[in-house]
Amino acid sequence: MLTGTSSATSTSSSTVGASTTNKSSSEVAQDRFLKLLVAQLNNQDPMNPMDNAQMTSQMAQINTVTGIQQVNDTLKNMGDQFTAMQMLQGSNMVGRDVLLASNTLSISEGKAAGVVSLAARAESVKVDILSPAGTVVDTINLGALGAGQHNFSWDASKYSASGNPTFKVTATLGGKAIDNTAMVRAKVQSVSSEDGVMNVQLAGRSAVPYSSIKAIL
Repeated sequence: MLTGTSSATSTSSSTVGASTTNKSSSEVAQDRFLKLLVAQLNNQDPMNPMDNAQMTSQMAQINTVTGIQQVNDTLKNMGDQFTAMQMLQGSNMVGRDVLLASNTLSISEGKAAGVVSLAARAESVKVDILSPAGTVVDTINLGALGAGQHNFSWDASKYSASGNPTFKVTATLGGKAIDNTAMVRAKVQSVSSEDGVMNVQLAGRSAVPYSSIKAIL
């Protein structure tokens, strides 16, 4: 008999525990508030009971807290769904080239590719290829270019320095510098998610956040 009672008690406790676990955080907060309110009513001074204004104020507080918690729960669910959608989109990127906001080149099969984005027309555009130590190892003259994005490639077959090379763009018009943005082309190897942030692993370089990807080619 004792064994059966113990088993029933254990099963009942497990059921209660599962029920509590399945409750949302807002429901748990509301239950806790109601228990405290009941305890306060049971232990109040009969000669100085809680008035209606106090009761209304406390009920309004729990409604506010519950509402905020429900909003937080909803935002968290939306964030999880957004991350899942990002991962689904990211899986379609594997094996494809992307444009990355960076001036660090990725070398693949002895070649490297980059993009120069010009804010305005330039009569002279020059790309200096630099070693990790900052030494110029090659220079590419792109000549006169209009505003917008322009691709360039570099033969890296003779590059022997350790570490990825970088590049610096010098664009001028009438002796004045033209604003420009450096981007590189790299191949996606895999995608992963950590703490709600999707990271993209690229060939020949470290992983970068998805937000750094400017275009999928």
